[in-house]
Amino acid sequence: MKRFLSCIMTLTLFTLFLVQPSFANSTKEMTVFVNGSSVQFDVPPMVQDNRTLVPFRALAEALQVNVTWDGSTQTIRAKDALTYIVLRIGDKTAYHNDSSITMDVPPQIINGRTLIPLRIFSEAFNCQVSWDAASNSIYILSAQSQTSWPLEVMGYYALGDLQTSSWTNLFGHPFPNHSSGNTDIVKNIALGWYSLDADGNLLIKSRTGWQRPEDYKKVLAAADQYKVITQMVVHMTDEDNSLTNLLSNESAMEKAVEAIVKEAKTYRGVNLDFEGLGLRDKDDQLTLVQNRFTHFVTLLAKELRNHDLKLILSLHAPNSAYKGYDYENLGKLVDSIVIMAYDYGSKPEPIDRVREAIINVLQVVPAEKLYLGVSIPNETSSSLGTKLDIAKQYHLKGIAIWRLGLVTPDMWQLLREK
Repeated sequence: MKRFLSCIMTLTLFTLFLVQPSFANSTKEMTVFVNGSSVQFDVPPMVQDNRTLVPFRALAEALQVNVTWDGSTQTIRAKDALTYIVLRIGDKTAYHNDSSITMDVPPQIINGRTLIPLRIFSEAFNCQVSWDAASNSIYILSAQSQTSWPLEVMGYYALGDLQTSSWTNLFGHPFPNHSSGNTDIVKNIALGWYSLDADGNLLIKSRTGWQRPEDYKKVLAAADQYKVITQMVVHMTDEDNSLTNLLSNESAMEKAVEAIVKEAKTYRGVNLDFEGLGLRDKDDQLTLVQNRFTHFVTLLAKELRNHDLKLILSLHAPNSAYKGYDYENLGKLVDSIVIMAYDYGSKPEPIDRVREAIINVLQVVPAEKLYLGVSIPNETSSSLGTKLDIAKQYHLKGIAIWRLGLVTPDMWQLLREK
């Protein structure tokens, strides 16, 4: 029988986050997440002598560990398939599979709830634990979430050349021939064919190279044959302030929404990729930029919903230089968000920055709405595997690959195995 609860963690990492002064002294209430979902406690976690105490039953149940309480001996027992632990109120000695362990702080009862040191629990069940100082949040991940969590794969489909053809990479043959190719993996394609100008006109050929091919209907037909969902990507950057000008003009926004919705009826949804907002804006001006973009998304989401069409956003990561995106309010409006957690400056993309981006977004958007964006030119097969593991750990909806045409055979094999 497979062990249900098994995670990876080092004692060093856990000890480091426990002794951080800002963590121990924070006045902000602590939040605990298990596999991407927040755990609701009727007694909040607390810090005592630089050790975190958490309500035991709620945490154990979140991790699907069986827990019992013996009131006569004030004993707590918890077990999964291969591990059990025994603790007693006020006793610094715990038992893990018949081995005794000395704790720095004993379990205790506070407001009728039993709190135990998180350290003993994490060590007993080998949990991966991390802490976000800014939000005063603890993240606990189980190995099952890393290995068995299914991920959807979205692929960005854009024009390339003979060597980097999205068609060939997806359908297995040079255009117009096709087979199932890699459609067993990619079930959702974001077609990078559209843009807008500052006046709200929908463009099928843009200055940035995004254009709709003449034979685009053959792409849609092949996708339909292999049951691949299609999204219409609308891409726009703010390099020349055209995006800012669009979002500052109500009539232009209304015109853009009308044009997008009309064209989107050919697809299953819209993927809005508005890049470059908030690079130099601060304080009230940054809030204005965020509000304008959110307003446009509100207008578009309403009209798409009336036609039973999905809305996906491709957004700069919150820890990027571009701060013009109000993830919390945007997350309430749309069906999914792609976190473009890349272009941090090094290759492969740094794991700590990618994790930080996900953790930040999970504060305000549920995991089931989130794709982790992965830039294939910045990754190797090995580092792609790491990014997949991270997306699984946090129970994200899936990953979004930039772009089809650049995925190597080794990467396709890895995607199949993962």
